[in-house]
Amino acid sequence: MARHKTPRPTDGEIAILEVLWNHGESTVRQVQEALDRVRPTAYTTVLKMLQIMTEKGLVERDVSSKTHLYKPATSEQETQHQLATDLAARAFGGSAAKLVMRALEANPASSEELAEIRRLIDEMDDGRNVK
Repeated sequence: MARHKTPRPTDGEIAILEVLWNHGESTVRQVQEALDRVRPTAYTTVLKMLQIMTEKGLVERDVSSKTHLYKPATSEQETQHQLATDLAARAFGGSAAKLVMRALEANPASSEELAEIRRLIDEMDDGRNVK
């Protein structure tokens, strides 16, 4: 099945998506209040960004009531997958290993994260060895 590719979100769009992933379906006001806790953000700015994100296919809007509700068009994992795939292709010659090595150099992982990475590598390795 072909993966639906949405446009690459900007930093501001990712901030809005994070609010929606964490809080679920939200109104413009709810998104604005969540963003405002981190950095002052005007209601009209959030409204305009959500309108643009709807046009781009990054969010979906429910207009069945007076107060419109917004939700992400894709899950956090799907978006991260798409961004990682795009970054690996553009900056690392398609090499997942180079991407992971640079990411770990820039942001060292905790012991728990390293254990999870090892588990994933072992799982992937086992999957390749089974025929």
